[in-house]
Amino acid sequence: MIFRTAYLTNIHSVFFKSMRHSMRIARKMQSQSESHKSKIMARGLPKKTPIDGVKNIILVSSGKGGVGKSTISVNLALALKHIRPTKNVGLLDSDVFGPSIPLMMNLAEIPQINDDKMIEPLQNYGIKCMSMGFLMEPGAPIIWRGLMVMQALQKLMRGVNWKETDYLIVDTPPGTGDTHLSLIQNLPITGVILVTTPQVAALQVTERGANMLNKLSVPIIGILENMTSTVCPNCSTEISLFGTKTKDLANAINCIILERLPLENYISESNDRGTPIVIENPDHPVSASFKRLAKNVVDFCDNKSRITPYFVNFFLKVLPSRFTDSGLQTLLFA
Repeated sequence: MIFRTAYLTNIHSVFFKSMRHSMRIARKMQSQSESHKSKIMARGLPKKTPIDGVKNIILVSSGKGGVGKSTISVNLALALKHIRPTKNVGLLDSDVFGPSIPLMMNLAEIPQINDDKMIEPLQNYGIKCMSMGFLMEPGAPIIWRGLMVMQALQKLMRGVNWKETDYLIVDTPPGTGDTHLSLIQNLPITGVILVTTPQVAALQVTERGANMLNKLSVPIIGILENMTSTVCPNCSTEISLFGTKTKDLANAINCIILERLPLENYISESNDRGTPIVIENPDHPVSASFKRLAKNVVDFCDNKSRITPYFVNFFLKVLPSRFTDSGLQTLLFA
């Protein structure tokens, strides 16, 4: 019994001595952490610096994955070049882990380095393109932690010769994480297009992304609703796929539905061939939708005095229903 008591006493002594030592270390680390945090906060947020030679930066974003951001980015860039042939358009694939731009733009070369040690973007269909996919072997995975991803993103933004680019379309990965924060905190973003499908699961995540943009004071150009409906191959009846909840999201975040695109095999098949629908079939109704979207983007960029979200929401509620969302956007920015 005496031996057991002495043994427990010794155990308790060692345990609490260890606890006291751990607590002293924790307090020291906390003090250092608070001091470090204060120094960081004193520096403020990163200064937004334009990319040399780039006039307008448009993000194509959505909190949800698989809603068609890359398809929208590629065809928007091509539509911009179509309606403004004298303007220079760039396409930046900021999805480091899952780049899609090389396939869709039919580009597989390795970019060259110029005399200024800058990467020269690859070009096709008159669009300057840059993607991590150009720098990796086909099928090779990118297994990186956050710091390496941020360094790569900085290289794609600052280490590429984007000079004389009127519109730079940035295809972003899903989520609201490091990539988005790096883009938003380091670049003067002209505006963001939110891409979503009409299903509630996608709308909820898109709303989170919109709230992040609002908190960081980033202008939202509007919503593009993708995969709205499909057409029956037998009777040509248009079938709504996921409901009509996107309008509720537009009202909740005070923005406009720019366009609604159908779910159609031809769109994805043309992307897989490396000849996006705006190039392969410029007279297709979907191509016309992308050209209207591009016109809205041009008008938004040209408009120097931003219309407040409240004003836009007011017009959405009071204008007659005969005005479509796309028509309203044109009306407001005309």
